[in-house]
Amino acid sequence: MFFGEYRHTLDTKGRIFLPAKLRDELGEKFWVCKGMGKCLQVFTDEAWNDFCAKLDNLAAAQARHIKLYFYSGANETALDAQGRIALSPAHREFACLDKNVVIVGNRTHLEIWSEAEWEAEQASLDSEAITASLLEMGF
Repeated sequence: MFFGEYRHTLDTKGRIFLPAKLRDELGEKFWVCKGMGKCLQVFTDEAWNDFCAKLDNLAAAQARHIKLYFYSGANETALDAQGRIALSPAHREFACLDKNVVIVGNRTHLEIWSEAEWEAEQASLDSEAITASLLEMGF
């Protein structure tokens, strides 16, 4: 499971270093796709298969665009010898990644945000609205 926040820099070749703790959890191969919001999502192979199974169970007509959104840009990837992953130019452009990035644990997956987008996301969180949503859901 993935938790925490890690700040790193993207190198000129579009690679980002992942802390050893996260590398161990990801395993040898994993998946990177567009996320919800201006971020990338990184899934272990097992979590990716679970995510895909949920998408595949959606009604075809309703889910076509959702499936295209996630599947069209998904890439299976692996760490290099230095513990980095290379992000495609399309992924970097989608998530507005330039130099400073934030890797965030979201339990079943990681999210990779540009520092500016992450700060905007954090600023938009409203603890009272979150509390109200939790209560509405019976938490």
